[in-house]
Amino acid sequence: MSVAAPDVTIRPILPEDASALAAILDQPSVARWWGEFDEGRVERELIVGEADLRVFAIEIDGRLVGAIQSHEETDPEFRHAGIDLFLDEDAQGHGVGPAAVRVLARRLIEDDGHHRLTIDPAADNERAIRAYEKVGFRVVGRLRRYQRMPDGTWIDGLLMELLADELID
Repeated sequence: MSVAAPDVTIRPILPEDASALAAILDQPSVARWWGEFDEGRVERELIVGEADLRVFAIEIDGRLVGAIQSHEETDPEFRHAGIDLFLDEDAQGHGVGPAAVRVLARRLIEDDGHHRLTIDPAADNERAIRAYEKVGFRVVGRLRRYQRMPDGTWIDGLLMELLADELID
């Protein structure tokens, strides 16, 4: 028996999303990977952001359940885009992550012309790795001592990539 994918939409992030996103980022299963965020940090890093970073709200039936972002390497010799996301604990494990990644991956491939996408979960974030594999991402390397955690320890990351013709619908 197959389960239908949730009807996930993404939209540009708005200043009024800051409070809800800060609350999601404060949830233990999200904060574990993303660190500490308050509304000010959400506004600075996700809403204002950087020129090469695009952040979108993830919604199910009009309800904000997380955020997904892309960044681009624009050097023509190395051009590609990367993706990252976080989800409300209630949305995790229900196919929302893969659905949101598919939506953004299609935009990056079809609208922006990217042929390769990357994502870099923590090596021990098994749930995220399985979700990205469902979309077609493959592990291509281990990034040793890649991410510094709030307690000061370093953890490994995985470099995963997806070529445009490998996207799984």
